[in-house]
Amino acid sequence: MIVREEDFREDAVRIAAYLMSISARTAPKSKGEDDVEIIYVDGEDKEKLAKAMIDFGQERGMEGFVRDGESVKKALGILLIGVNGGKPLKLNCGACGYASCDEFESAGRKQGKDFVGPNCVFKLLDLGIAIGSAVKLASLINVDNRIMYRIGTIARKLGIAKADVVMGIPLASLGKNPFFDRKK
Repeated sequence: MIVREEDFREDAVRIAAYLMSISARTAPKSKGEDDVEIIYVDGEDKEKLAKAMIDFGQERGMEGFVRDGESVKKALGILLIGVNGGKPLKLNCGACGYASCDEFESAGRKQGKDFVGPNCVFKLLDLGIAIGSAVKLASLINVDNRIMYRIGTIARKLGIAKADVVMGIPLASLGKNPFFDRKK
């Protein structure tokens, strides 16, 4: 049997995303509390996400959403990683802007411009560590990727992701990473 790389590229990128998900899931979490959400999007759903990003950018005159939406079109799949940051760790550190975790919780949750807040800084650190673990693996296995917040914004608006703060990682396997050297 002879199989050309082009014929299994999508499967290889999907497997890479699944392995990246394991890296994100098993990354260290503050106090061992896991509030991370991980979703893989490809095919028609990825195309809908790209279109929604472009439409959103054009409607609001936000070129970054259009540019990143065009990048999503070039991806074979998108790994979404988010965190629910509304449950503080009861350390009373004040990094959220409140004097205590009780004050943070009493303030309530509200939808901001792109995400829900306020968020416990340790939950946001957990998100960063999970994302870093995932893209480190992508780098080790040479899967084209880039972390993009705009993907997460639109994934939330479409109801694909439910987490308070979500980032998207487009994935591809091409001769040159299509997510860098983007036109402004």
